[in-house]
Amino acid sequence: MVNLSVSLAGVELKNPIIPASGTFGYGREYAELYDLNILGSFSWKGTTGQARLGNPQPRIAEMTGGMLNAVGLQNPGIDAVIANEVPNIAKLFQGPVIANVGGFSMGEYAENCRKLNEIDQVAILEVNISCPNVHAGGKNFGCDPRAAAEVTKAVKAVTKKPVFMKLTPNVTDIAEIARACADAGADGLCLINTLLGMRIDLKSRKPVIANRTGGVSGPAVFPVALRMVWDVYEAVDIPIIGCGGVSSAEDAAEMMLAGASAVEVGAANLKDPYACKTIVESLPAVCERMGVERIADLTGAAHRS
Repeated sequence: MVNLSVSLAGVELKNPIIPASGTFGYGREYAELYDLNILGSFSWKGTTGQARLGNPQPRIAEMTGGMLNAVGLQNPGIDAVIANEVPNIAKLFQGPVIANVGGFSMGEYAENCRKLNEIDQVAILEVNISCPNVHAGGKNFGCDPRAAAEVTKAVKAVTKKPVFMKLTPNVTDIAEIARACADAGADGLCLINTLLGMRIDLKSRKPVIANRTGGVSGPAVFPVALRMVWDVYEAVDIPIIGCGGVSSAEDAAEMMLAGASAVEVGAANLKDPYACKTIVESLPAVCERMGVERIADLTGAAHRS
């Protein structure tokens, strides 16, 4: 038997597979298809201080090897999530949950995390620093090492839960951002978020996405995500959740070899709602082929070979 359990900053997961934020909602829809308790955890939809309707339509477009989206953090707001979604999640999933937190100011990040600190089932705070800083000309927090560190410190000051900073790949040196977060006290990192991209309609000669640009996800970004996980693993000594284009158990194993302790699966869920279930069920056979008895031993193994 293969031991699939992994640990993230002291949080024990039965396996390393986690549906990524923004592709799994708050679990309701997927729970109609299969028992969510097969998962290691899941990262709920990015949640902000106030309710958001998101960006105007159209905000999703297909592309070769994936998709483009500019949903715009549509969510009911932190108070509504705590009141309505958290009790329902407890009925659907008995394991530790990852709360993805968005914000447009230091204060919003801190206040959201302070409120979530009281929620027992929330085991990890995944802080999305791809949001624009409205007090600094709209530049994303995750593009500036100093701003990334400041958000990390602000959040760590109000919670005792492990804090994983979710990094944007739209930077020159992601390892620099990772080091800034680690030095500021982050317990772990999640990477990557989506790459910035666009499509143009040949008939209208206008961008397909109403917001002009959107986030690229899916299998096409996997090699980029893998390289960034590799670079960050060598730069810091805190656990990494690898994310970006993972669509099979083999991809998950590869991501762990690069340095990830656990793996998030995003766009694959939108193509096949059973993707995470299939990956979990396929992991033992992949590990057996690789001669691995504990999947946790894969983490960073490619660096040591």
